[in-house]
Amino acid sequence: MAKVLIITGAGRGIGAAVARRAAADGYSVAVNFQRDRAAAEALVASIRDAGGTAIAMQADVGDEAEVQRLFARVEEELGPPAALVNNAGITGPIRDFAGTDPATIEAVFRTNVYGTMHCSRAAIRSFRRSGIKGVIVNVSSASTTSGSPNEWVHYAASKAAVDAFTLGLGRELAAEGIRVCGLAPGLTLTDLHAAAGDPGRPQRFVQKVPLQRAATPEEVAEPVVWLLSPAASYFTAATMRCTGGL
Repeated sequence: MAKVLIITGAGRGIGAAVARRAAADGYSVAVNFQRDRAAAEALVASIRDAGGTAIAMQADVGDEAEVQRLFARVEEELGPPAALVNNAGITGPIRDFAGTDPATIEAVFRTNVYGTMHCSRAAIRSFRRSGIKGVIVNVSSASTTSGSPNEWVHYAASKAAVDAFTLGLGRELAAEGIRVCGLAPGLTLTDLHAAAGDPGRPQRFVQKVPLQRAATPEEVAEPVVWLLSPAASYFTAATMRCTGGL
């Protein structure tokens, strides 16, 4: 039987690239989305057209009750998950920290931190029930080491919390054979920049990248899927950078 993988925030960008790559490796993929049903369903259709197995599942990962329903539906329709990729993340508008709306800060932590924790708890419970030595991959950010001043200090702080969570949870679960890993992308060509109000941001920042270009979502998906694989069996409680040299 194919292994079941849940990817949060998977309708577009890095999450969608991970879904396509994992499906090509034989995973049955649950594509989680919050709002953009059309994008998620188009992705699922493309995976199925390529011979893979995928379903689209709506849920707000910041709501624990919705996360519980998400995992229950995945188990019912695909079987118990063997892996989880916590990819859902938001930034809010680009602002200096003092000018950032407190509601934005709260929303960012609700999705990026609480969402990662809610989904991880649900995955752990499922792994233990099914006896699967599962894998959790948390998508972080290179901003944890830059701090993103004058842009997304709150976002960088939320991803730093995710890195600490990856370290602690990975060590906590290691004796059970459950791995918890992180992947921190750098500048990547997704719609995150436009959603934050600055679609030209990648072009402005690319000269800071030693490789002199931004990553494609597919280039970030490759190490994520590697972390899920048996090839990464000794990798846990750590976050890998995929930053083009930053």
